[in-house]
Amino acid sequence: MEFKRYFKSRQSEMVNFLKTIVSLESPSSDKSAVDKCSSFMAKEFQKAGAKVTRYPYKDMGDLYLAEYPRLKPKQRKDQILILTHVDTVWPIGKIKEMPFYVSGTKVFGPGVLDMKAGLVMAIFALKTLHELNIDPPKKIAVLMNSAEEVGSEVANEMIQKLAIRSSCVLCLEPSLPGGALKNQRKGRLVIRLETKGKAAHAGQPEEGTNAVEELLAQLRTLLRLKSKSITVNTGLIKGGERVNIVPDEASAHLDIRFWNSIQKAKVIDAFKQLQPTLRGSKVKYFVESYLPPMEITKSSDKLFTQVKKIASSLNIQLEAGKTGGGSDASIAANMAVATLDGLGPDGSGIHAEDEHLLLPSFIERTALLTELLCQL
Repeated sequence: MEFKRYFKSRQSEMVNFLKTIVSLESPSSDKSAVDKCSSFMAKEFQKAGAKVTRYPYKDMGDLYLAEYPRLKPKQRKDQILILTHVDTVWPIGKIKEMPFYVSGTKVFGPGVLDMKAGLVMAIFALKTLHELNIDPPKKIAVLMNSAEEVGSEVANEMIQKLAIRSSCVLCLEPSLPGGALKNQRKGRLVIRLETKGKAAHAGQPEEGTNAVEELLAQLRTLLRLKSKSITVNTGLIKGGERVNIVPDEASAHLDIRFWNSIQKAKVIDAFKQLQPTLRGSKVKYFVESYLPPMEITKSSDKLFTQVKKIASSLNIQLEAGKTGGGSDASIAANMAVATLDGLGPDGSGIHAEDEHLLLPSFIERTALLTELLCQL
C-alpha cells in the first residue's frame, strides 16, 4: 500500500479533523476543557475499531487508552505503545487571537504542532488499518495523556506500566526542525529552595537575619552548576512582606536540566552540600518534580535503524538528534524499552504565537506511522 499517496488523497479530511480538535481548546489546568477534547477523541478511536478505556480523575483531566484491534488474538502477544497528549499550554480563548488557518504549506493554530497533529496521525493510522482491513502484527495501544505539559505522577505511572508490556514505544511529539527524530532528551528537576531567617525592623537589621540575602547567596552558589551540559534557570523568587521589615522567609523555584544520570547526581549533591552563610539562617530544598533524561540505549538505537530503513522505503530520509525539552518518551525509555520520539510532523513555534506545522511533513509522518504499525 502506498500510504503517502493514500494520505495525500485524504489531506483535506485530515486538516479539517485537525481544525476540529485545535478548536477544542484544552489547557492542562482546565479539566473540563481537556476532558471535552479527550472524550471527542475517544469516540473517534472507537469508530476506528479500537477498544477505549477511560481512567477518571478528580484533580486532572481523565486519561484514555485506545487499544486496537478490540479483540486481541492469542497469537498477538506483543504491543506497540503510542504516546500522545491532549493538553496544551494555551488558555481558553487563545483560538480567537491566533486562529486555525492554512497558509500555503503551513498550518497554524494553538497546539496544532504540540501535539494535536500527533493525535490526528494516530487516529488516521488506525482508521486506515480498520477501513482497509489491514491486520497489524502487534496490538496497538494509544495513550492520551491529559497533563503532559505540566507533569503528572499518575500519568507517569501509567506510561511505565504500559511501556514494560510493549516491544517498543513511539512518541508523536513534533520532530526536530528539519524532520529529525529525537533519541536524546534532557532530564529535568524542578526544585524549591527555601531559606529561613529572623524578622526585624529595617532600622535595626542587626537584630534580624535576612532570608532574602541568604537565598541570593545560595543561588549564587548553585549557578556554579551551569555548564554546556547542565542548565539552571531560576524561574520564580518570593520573599519579604514589606520594605521596612527584614524578611524571615524566602524561596525560589529552579528548573535544572541535564543529559544523563551522572549529571543529575551532581545536581542533587550540590543541593545537599548547601550550608547557611548568615548566622541564624536555615536552608532547605524540596524536589517538586523529576523527569528522567532520555539516553541512547542499544534497544532504542536498534529501533531507530529499523525505522530508518522502513522510512527509506517510503522515500523519507530520517536522522536522529537531541533536544533540551522533556516528554513522556523519557518515562518510557527509562523502563529499558526501545523508544523513539519526534515522530510527529516538522514545524516551528512550539509554545509560541507562530506555532505551525508543515503540511507535507504531516502527510509523510502519518504514512510512516501507519507503515511502522504494519511492519514493526
